[in-house]
Amino acid sequence: MSIPMILLPVFVQVALTFALMYLMGYARTSAVARKEARIRDTALGQPAWPEFPTKVANCYHNQLQLPLLFFALVPLAMFTRKADLLFVVMSWLFVLLRVAHASIHVTSNHVPTRFFVFGAGSLVLLLMWIIFAVRILLEIG
Repeated sequence: MSIPMILLPVFVQVALTFALMYLMGYARTSAVARKEARIRDTALGQPAWPEFPTKVANCYHNQLQLPLLFFALVPLAMFTRKADLLFVVMSWLFVLLRVAHASIHVTSNHVPTRFFVFGAGSLVLLLMWIIFAVRILLEIG
């Protein structure tokens, strides 16, 4: 599998994270400009933001949690030459589920749907790690 094909899902996940970061900044500065929030009431992370900036911030922070395990796995799979077609397909599935999760998170924030999509993504990533670990451990013997 080529390096660009392996890394393209990573680039999409990175782009999602940056997009959410900039959307969070825009939502927060807009809330301050509309006087829905005051800087002194939020400067130390107090929960004084309106709903939309809070949803975006929570979604952004969520991109720095579970995807960390994805970001760790990709270079390991590349280095050990375990990033095959199955790995790339599962990477895309994980990233697309992260995009869906983020979309739900910053719009309707329907928790049952968001939880289902999050669970599906975490299961895909868990399976990726299990497959990777089994492939590595089978080489030991």
